[in-house]
Amino acid sequence: MVYIWDYDIDELKKTEFGRIKILERMINFGVYLNDKEKISLNEIKKYWHRLKIDPGRRNFFKFLIWGK
Repeated sequence: MVYIWDYDIDELKKTEFGRIKILERMINFGVYLNDKEKISLNEIKKYWHRLKIDPGRRNFFKFLIWGK
């Protein structure tokens, strides 16, 4: 389960904006090993140009996903 203390997670999942916000939080602040939800590669690729993530993490993900 993703914990976002300042938003209602169930309401966020209903909108595209919310799904992007959840994905950004998972990337920028991490996912715990015991979390059942993992970062979706398909969602990262789908929203890549709309994600507001740390430049270092963006370069790392770009390398992992596309090898660049």
